[in-house]
Amino acid sequence: MRKLERYEVNDENALWNMYKTVSFWKVVKNFIVIQLARYMPFLKIKNWLYRTFLHMNIGEKTSFALMAMVDVMFPERISVGHNSIIGYNTTILTHEYLIKEYRLGNVEIGNEVMIGANTTILPGVTIGDGAIVAAGTVVHRNVAPGTFVGGNPMNVIYSKEEMKNRDKSKDLS
Repeated sequence: MRKLERYEVNDENALWNMYKTVSFWKVVKNFIVIQLARYMPFLKIKNWLYRTFLHMNIGEKTSFALMAMVDVMFPERISVGHNSIIGYNTTILTHEYLIKEYRLGNVEIGNEVMIGANTTILPGVTIGDGAIVAAGTVVHRNVAPGTFVGGNPMNVIYSKEEMKNRDKSKDLS
């Protein structure tokens, strides 16, 4: 289950009122930094941009592939452990604006996690250490450590135990 903070909106839809929830200038600054980082071919500089200007918690040796898109309004709510890979064109969201409410949630990605290309990670999700997320997945709930998930809707492909057994059987052949 996703862990979200919910805020009701009484007038226009929540997105129409977004600058009541986040500063216009913060969004402008974040947009510029994110666009620079999306095209940045140097991973150390990309991580430095994320840590320094967006206040994201990024572990050592973590790699964001080309065109990865982090949340433009609340990127500081994203945490990625060490030695993880965020695949090409992946989107990590920490907010949802709906008609009558908006929702915020931290995204926590563990250590040595592999996120495939074109994945969308929704707010309030935790992805455990050593998990693998297949390309094109919409991550709409938590992913247990060591689990291989994929699809839309996301399903468990292999549990941690099945992954270990699969690896052992490969070693025997």
